[in-house]
Amino acid sequence: MPTDAPFASLLLPRYQVQLKSVSLFGINVHSASMQQALENIDNAIVTKHSLNIGMLNAAKVVNMKRNPGLGEDVSSSNLIMADGSSVVMASKILGKKLPERVAGIDLMHGILAQGELRKYRVFCLGASEEVSLQAVDKISQQYPGVIIAGRRNGYFSNEDGADIAQQIADSQADVLLVAITSPKKEQFMARWNTIMQVPVVHGVGGSFDVLAGKVQRAPMIWQKYGLEWLFRVLQEPRRLWQRYLITNTLFIGMLAKELIKPTNSQ
Repeated sequence: MPTDAPFASLLLPRYQVQLKSVSLFGINVHSASMQQALENIDNAIVTKHSLNIGMLNAAKVVNMKRNPGLGEDVSSSNLIMADGSSVVMASKILGKKLPERVAGIDLMHGILAQGELRKYRVFCLGASEEVSLQAVDKISQQYPGVIIAGRRNGYFSNEDGADIAQQIADSQADVLLVAITSPKKEQFMARWNTIMQVPVVHGVGGSFDVLAGKVQRAPMIWQKYGLEWLFRVLQEPRRLWQRYLITNTLFIGMLAKELIKPTNSQ
């Protein structure tokens, strides 16, 4: 974490989420509905507190165990939500039932819809230059009440991080949407949080590609049965099939280990 933040004396206090959480695979996941998440997000913006949102799916759980640095970055978020149907399913199997899946892209749209009414200032970071421009244009069309505080594509080196964080700080955004792949997304959010000073930081992954129409989201029936990952694989089989095969298999193995743990060790 940087120690030379220019606004160190103006650090936003950490937002205290008033929600119950459950421990899944050693990760504290908040037991929250979409509405509860949005209420906490708005409260953080109104009170000028810092709220970093972590999204959890099967691949993220597996990669957090493989990469302790990623685990630390995600766990440092003060609101961690179940983004994947597999995580919600696992919570039910383990007797720690979460109320619902809150997909990152759905939460993004919920924030923008809320921002339409409350005039949130939103900074969009990530994706290619073309997709970034198209995504911002779509946001302006669909949510004209949202103020675009700034935008920047996601192709930059680690050396550029400080300048980009300062650009975001200067924008005085209420919400930062980070459309960068893991673990770079989580690293950026955790490393530069004290400089950016944005009340709400939400990592949205590939959501800008969906907004821009570059990638089609799975139909609702696929989402309902937890098959959104399969729909993505069918769209980009060469790039994604091996990734999902490996992470899904490892996730099932982790779930099996949790099931056979003695009760007093869970």
